[in-house]
Amino acid sequence: MATLAPTTQAPARRPRDPRRIRRILWSAVAIIAALIWVFPVYWMVSSSLLPNRTLMSFIPTFFPGAETTFANYRNVVADGSFFSALGMSVSITLIVVVCCLIFAFLAAIAISRYKFRGRKSFVLAVLLVQMLPAEGLFIAQYKMISSVGLLNSIIGVSVIYIAAVVPFTIWMLRGFVAGIPAELEEAAMVDGLSRPQAFMRITFPLLAPGLVASGVFAFLQAWNEFTVALVILQSNSSQTLPLWLRGFIQNSASREIDWGQVMASSTLVAVPVIIFFLIVQGRMTSGLVGGAVKG
Repeated sequence: MATLAPTTQAPARRPRDPRRIRRILWSAVAIIAALIWVFPVYWMVSSSLLPNRTLMSFIPTFFPGAETTFANYRNVVADGSFFSALGMSVSITLIVVVCCLIFAFLAAIAISRYKFRGRKSFVLAVLLVQMLPAEGLFIAQYKMISSVGLLNSIIGVSVIYIAAVVPFTIWMLRGFVAGIPAELEEAAMVDGLSRPQAFMRITFPLLAPGLVASGVFAFLQAWNEFTVALVILQSNSSQTLPLWLRGFIQNSASREIDWGQVMASSTLVAVPVIIFFLIVQGRMTSGLVGGAVKG
């Protein structure tokens, strides 16, 4: 009698996890979006390392390769007006960031922690200021700054920037302050701390991420602003970097634009922003973690 050999069954395939598939798809979409976002930055830096004759060619050059040159950067830095514009932008930005954080911080504390007459009207006024178009205020701002003799000055531009940025920073910090329970300060005061000590030891560390976020917003607004500076800073000796970049393009010796130097100038303008974000990113993370464990 013949015996039948036992049959072996193939192992059943595990069903594919739909969550893993969705995660892979979303990761791919995120990578594609990141590449699309970073390509203009790469193109700017890459173009700044190429001679102008290569940039004017009909065949695009995606990698500098053997034609890499730093002549564009040397020509830009050789222009003495670059350092003058850089000092102007740095001074204005520092004044705006410091003043906006101080004013917005005090206003946010007053709105969130204290009740006073006109509190709701003040909050409503902060929102209404943001609805006004900036272009509609240029004439009034110009006449105001001109009447006090602050045209072509750091103080004149800084005052307008502060007035434009403070309302939004107040609204931003108000949300952070309102999100911190006042009972934390009261508990610290029960343990023997005074109100200022309780605020500095308990509440202030929790507000660090909000202050950093508000500082980033104020920094970007002051560093990249163009239209107000164009109206107030009319002298060639007092220009911010965005104005200098525009003048650098228009004041070319020839009719043709040297795109290599333009890209090099744009890269140099963007470098301080990148450095600022590298510093702030770590401090924002440490502020979030530190605020969660203190108190």
